Amino acid sequence: MSEVTSGHVVNEVRVDDDRSLGSIIAEIKDEFKEFVSTRVRVIKAELHETIGAAKTAVPLILTALVLGFISIVLFSLAIVVLLASAFPGSQYAWFYGFVIVGVLWIGGAGVSAFFAMNALRANRFPKRTVEVLKADKIWIQTEARSHS
Repeated sequence: MSEVTSGHVVNEVRVDDDRSLGSIIAEIKDEFKEFVSTRVRVIKAELHETIGAAKTAVPLILTALVLGFISIVLFSLAIVVLLASAFPGSQYAWFYGFVIVGVLWIGGAGVSAFFAMNALRANRFPKRTVEVLKADKIWIQTEARSHS
């Protein structure tokens, strides 16, 4: 059957006389609007989750920075004095003390930065939206192949 006749089944596709081209286009337009609206809601929800994680991570980062700075200021000189006394008679005793303390504090800062980055990576945006859009793409391709 290569011919399409009104109201008959041709190649397993029913041709419906009751629907006009305008109503089909309007339905497609409404479905597209709903599709876009759903995706926008998903992106907004993920954005709110990401902002929530940032609201937790930012104060922790700032606290770590302030406490780290205060610790460096208060303890650095005391530790430098102790380390300088380990090099009696050397004209570089204070230099060695400062270098050793500096390396220790940089190590501590690195550990703090590592934990802060892990907190931010845990809630990356928009991984679920991308997964949904990939699934939608596969679904559309499958539908296009099945109707061609």
